[in-house]
Amino acid sequence: MDKLKQIEAFVAANRWGTLARAAQVIGVTPAMLGRRINGLESRLGVRLLHRSTRHLGLTEEGVVFLEQCKKLLVDLESAEEQVTATRTGARGHLSVTAPSGYGRGHVAPHGPSFMAENPEASLSFHLDDRVTDLKREGYDLGIRIGDISDLDLVAIRLAPNRRVVCASPSYLERKGIPRTPADLQRHNCLAFNPLGGQQGGWDFLENGRKVTIRVAGDLNCNDGEMLHRWACQGLGLAWRSTWEIQAEIESGELVTVLDEFTLTNYDIYAVYPQQQHIPAKTRLFVEHLKAVYGTPDYWSAS
Repeated sequence: MDKLKQIEAFVAANRWGTLARAAQVIGVTPAMLGRRINGLESRLGVRLLHRSTRHLGLTEEGVVFLEQCKKLLVDLESAEEQVTATRTGARGHLSVTAPSGYGRGHVAPHGPSFMAENPEASLSFHLDDRVTDLKREGYDLGIRIGDISDLDLVAIRLAPNRRVVCASPSYLERKGIPRTPADLQRHNCLAFNPLGGQQGGWDFLENGRKVTIRVAGDLNCNDGEMLHRWACQGLGLAWRSTWEIQAEIESGELVTVLDEFTLTNYDIYAVYPQQQHIPAKTRLFVEHLKAVYGTPDYWSAS
């Protein structure tokens, strides 16, 4: 049996957590994947994985061997990429993580067009509002919104974005327009609940320094799209990204307030771990997203 296929099966099983999911990603049956791992363990004379119907876990030998296997596969991919640098197009599997709402609207939908241009590539998307550890969790690329503070990541700006306070004209006619961030404490603010994060409050730049205003209202949710809808319905003020509400701002359905206090560090980035050689699949997918986002009126039409 091919040694490389055995190693790929072992690494995939650890990355995806179950034989079924790993087999689906690399395009074989779970039985075949299991045979490859069995063959690897038999050849080495050690057990690498603890396996049950619901869970896979590494043995002590598996922990040590996994790191060497991952390095081997990265080095092999890098060597292939350098040899085929004159090729046009990406190849291989690319795993991408992105925030749920943004990923549903502006990342995963552009996967099919990328694969149409790169038929030797395949994609998997993990949409989650939790900030994932790309290296530890095995993702090739992450999409992040806001300031990137992790020095171990390379950040490529994909598109401009701001977080703004917005409301419908009907709400502002009834309740008045807030003139300073402190005025928000007298307004009905549509905020995330504890399951949605942002419990520290809404952030602004006032007199040259960052201030955080704790807000409250009679509606809260863990889903940003619901907060967006409530704002459009005139139920209160919301703190949303311009990528989400650009069409409503241009149509007049929503109006922004407190713009002079808006922070400027909420742009949209692609991030990936620091590495000597960037795989073509990663570079080309980043370029694909930048081209899509740069299309005239993209955000207004989204």
